[in-house]
Amino acid sequence: MISIAAKLTGMHPQTLRIYERKELVMPGRTAKSTRLYSERDIDRLKYIQQLTRDEGVNLAGVKIIMELQNRLDDTEKAVGAMEAEIAEAERRLDEEVKRVARRRRYELVLVPKERQLVRRIGRSGERA
Repeated sequence: MISIAAKLTGMHPQTLRIYERKELVMPGRTAKSTRLYSERDIDRLKYIQQLTRDEGVNLAGVKIIMELQNRLDDTEKAVGAMEAEIAEAERRLDEEVKRVARRRRYELVLVPKERQLVRRIGRSGERA
């Protein structure tokens, strides 16, 4: 309810209506259109209050800050999903390497060129 949210945040109910009109906070509604503020909504209202009162940000700035924060949150979720995909791909790759290694009777080892025992002989019969 708007009166409870107003008390919890120390804001006037009309201020909460303005914030809703400017889409800074979107509380849920009952069937009879009573506003229902969640804990997240209350935290958001307190954050708006901090930005406007303590930092001197106007409501247009608050909206931009909150949109950027939402984009950052979405990006962090996407990065987390990509990291999980990479971890899964690495796990599958490790399994495939182990499977291939079990099928081989010998190991392939890369030897630096300067340590090679056999040298290639060119067409003219000279060593390369």
